[in-house]
Amino acid sequence: MSAQPYAADAAQLQSLQRGLAAALRGEVRFDAGAKALYASDASNYRQVPLGVVVPRDVDDLAHALELCRQHDVPFLTRGGGTSQNGQCVNVAVVADASKYVNRVVSIDPEARTAIVEPGVICDTLRDAAGAHGLTFGPDPATHSRCTLGGMIANNSCGAHSVMAGKTAENVEALEVLTYDGARFWTGPTSPDELDRIIADGGRQGEIYRQLRDLRDRYADAIRREFPQIRRRVSGFNLDQLLPENGFNVARALVGTEGTCAVTLRAKVRLVHSPASRVILVLGFADIFVAADGVAHFERFGPIAIEGLDRGIIRGLQARGLKTDEIALLPEGDAWVVLEFGADTPAEARAQAEEARAFFLSGAGGEGVTGFVVEEKAKQALIWSIRETGASAVALSVDPSKPDPIIGWEDAAVDPLRLGDYLRRFQALVDRHGYETCLYGHFGDGCVHARITFDLRSAEGVLVWRRFLREAAELVVEFGGSLSGEHGDGQAKAEFLPIMYSPDIISAMEQFKAIWDPAQRLNPGKVVNAYRADENLRMGPAYKPVQLQTKLTFRSPEGDGMQRAVERCIGMGKCRSLDGGTMCPSFRGSREERQSTRGRAHLLWEMLQGDVIKDGWDSVEVKEALDTCLACKGCRSDCPTHTDMASYKAEFLSHHYARRRRPRQAWFMGRIGQWAPFAARAPWLANLATSFRPLAPVSKWIAGVAKDRALPVFAPRTFRATAAAQGHRNAAKPTRKVLFWVDTFNDHFTPDVAHAASDVLAALGYEVVLPKKRLCCGRPLYDYGLLDEARAMLREVLDTFADEIRAGTPLVGLEPGCLSVFRDELVKQLPDDPLAHQLARQTFMFSDFVADADFDWPTLDADVLLHGHCHQKALFGMKKETALLGRLGVRWKLLDTGCCGMAGSFGFNADHYELSMKIGEDKLLPLVRAAQQDTLIVTNGFSCREQIAHGAQRHTLHVAQLLQRALQHGTRKAAPQRELTSLDA
Repeated sequence: MSAQPYAADAAQLQSLQRGLAAALRGEVRFDAGAKALYASDASNYRQVPLGVVVPRDVDDLAHALELCRQHDVPFLTRGGGTSQNGQCVNVAVVADASKYVNRVVSIDPEARTAIVEPGVICDTLRDAAGAHGLTFGPDPATHSRCTLGGMIANNSCGAHSVMAGKTAENVEALEVLTYDGARFWTGPTSPDELDRIIADGGRQGEIYRQLRDLRDRYADAIRREFPQIRRRVSGFNLDQLLPENGFNVARALVGTEGTCAVTLRAKVRLVHSPASRVILVLGFADIFVAADGVAHFERFGPIAIEGLDRGIIRGLQARGLKTDEIALLPEGDAWVVLEFGADTPAEARAQAEEARAFFLSGAGGEGVTGFVVEEKAKQALIWSIRETGASAVALSVDPSKPDPIIGWEDAAVDPLRLGDYLRRFQALVDRHGYETCLYGHFGDGCVHARITFDLRSAEGVLVWRRFLREAAELVVEFGGSLSGEHGDGQAKAEFLPIMYSPDIISAMEQFKAIWDPAQRLNPGKVVNAYRADENLRMGPAYKPVQLQTKLTFRSPEGDGMQRAVERCIGMGKCRSLDGGTMCPSFRGSREERQSTRGRAHLLWEMLQGDVIKDGWDSVEVKEALDTCLACKGCRSDCPTHTDMASYKAEFLSHHYARRRRPRQAWFMGRIGQWAPFAARAPWLANLATSFRPLAPVSKWIAGVAKDRALPVFAPRTFRATAAAQGHRNAAKPTRKVLFWVDTFNDHFTPDVAHAASDVLAALGYEVVLPKKRLCCGRPLYDYGLLDEARAMLREVLDTFADEIRAGTPLVGLEPGCLSVFRDELVKQLPDDPLAHQLARQTFMFSDFVADADFDWPTLDADVLLHGHCHQKALFGMKKETALLGRLGVRWKLLDTGCCGMAGSFGFNADHYELSMKIGEDKLLPLVRAAQQDTLIVTNGFSCREQIAHGAQRHTLHVAQLLQRALQHGTRKAAPQRELTSLDA
């Protein structure tokens, strides 16, 4: 019999909410927005919580649980929300520990241990341990955002489990809290200590006595039935109670998925982290032959053995994704990545070369290809295929086929039987008419699969259930575990009786009852569980919605805004705190509602109308989108390319259809319309915005933060000077470019435009300006003014029509404006061939000149380069850094994410604090730390404003750097050197 959801009483919940709000120092949220946010995780399941609490610290978390106990309400602690089997959703009060309860309390390098709180991110612990040459061994693909509490709950593993084991093997002790209020540390327990704890009595003594009795009753069955494989994750770790395992209560609790006790702190084991790592990438004829080679792989002692088949690669190629990464793979139809680690590069390389020689000799099978990769950047590219590739192909490009989804994840068998298992598994998939891609941890026999399950029809669900049962039976036939990494949750729990006898199932039920007799901690998961086909997020009851939108949402995976919102599958890369751009608002706040995933979930819930019922009028969605910087980082960084900037613009266009827009829309949103009028009397405009008695009033009227200095209008615009003096074109130009001079570089920094014009002339180009002033409308999107923006783009196409047809490139300076022509233009005018042609012919200035056949002078300078978010998302930084290399400057591209300004965002009085917090995360401290003679280069006007405001440093556009090289550089060739004075 499956579990039944908790029946909530409105008066009881109101009383609980009041009590929590009075007692906790953290946040208490029982509103529709919070419930919608936490109703889903990265699984197929959805359950609306009773409410959400965000405790300030460990004691606050304990107080929250105490109040829930007093009101007899279910409770669930959640970390990163990346679980794939439904563990992170329930009809309960959900406590999000990730925002505040996230400290690395201490590290003991000598003992190689650390004490951590449950909300600490895996990579945060690894980084802290790395300072001592240590690491935390388990590292799931979500290591940049999953939390230790979640890893302990799920008994997570990862690529390096062949080196360090599962989370269970890396937990030394746990401080736990039971639903009924007992709080104590657990760990390995000697017989004498066990007797003492039981004799002392109390709730801990009672629990330990019952656990001892449970062990004694079922010890023989546990030894007989538990699979002797490295990746047995399914079920509870009852084997840890056996005498030979030291009656280790902490490790028995690992993998219980929050159903038995709440983890408050953990003492974890740290292991040596090899200082040097190289990888060997091998290509095989198919995934089955690759899996047959596990015994050969193991003989060389790699610290990771990861495999994947052609399915993911084909999916990426069909979408034009990860082309650079795929090009690094050797020939084959399946691949295995072996990582070797040692204290020196020579030792690591020698290990890899020995394995390479073995496999290429044919000793490990016929037709094996491969090579060693030492360069860290290339290693990262190859690892990215394994870690994010499956998410990138989560939606089907064939409308006749269901999406390849999770639904039978991470089963594990003996690695030495992996090839035979996969052949049988593929036959099972084929027999049910599904398609799949296979990948996973070959060294531990754990394989992930994305399969084209049809969960949206009743018939499809019946077929899926038959498949699940047969798949479980197949795993058991091979002596394996239904789950080898992600836990059971709801997805696997129903089928645990196939893996274990009734006695062991009864023992697991008793184990939970010992800890949680009220059955209130994450009920319905692992034991006494819901069926696998209950609580489906997108099951037969899912409601497709047809919307009339102003932007056109088209992709290889399907059209429409609902299909676009479905791109987010909840893996949460947007919650990473380091690397890339996404998601700056989350990094500044640690708020789920301010992550790309959180906003996507709210939009999804808005379209369904169950929890969020107001549609485009939703205040909850509006508040979440308000802090989206529209940086487009998710468009490139998100594995599924969720495009929140476009969703935000579309939502706001409807939300404000019956509302008055904020005053910032008139000042910042329409700056392209009023700036030309202000430029007629720039001294007057500057007086209003900069003169001390007038500036505060002007800023208040415009909704600008009082601490912001507004940009100063130049005495003459670039266009005015160009009209009076003429362009500096080449003496005999043979080529021409359309020069897009945006509002900002025309009115505020015309010296940038002049520099670019000089450089283009030096390269032999005729620089053509439009005969009349045009605007791309970039700021309008921030306020949903899509109709006005579309009219501006139509005017651009009409004005440039002949030049577009002639193939004349459009070259511009401001990444935000250029991104409109690459992105929004084809969403605004999807059926206009000129729009698509202009998108193809639009170039960033730096990219365009980087391709020029020109003998650049060399410049003796140190350069710190910060990439504008739109440039990184839509154009990339490769050509710009190559250009710096040709100049001979000592350059460093900062991995600093978003500057926090994002056009008008950072000027907004309501956003100023968040804007500065984002800037202070990395960018501003690094800029302040740079030597005074280091040149700070960034192409974004807003980035330059943020740096000037927050770091008091002058910045250059790359056009100005090139102009300086032409004026002051030398013709003597210089090798590219990389600035290493700063750690970026």
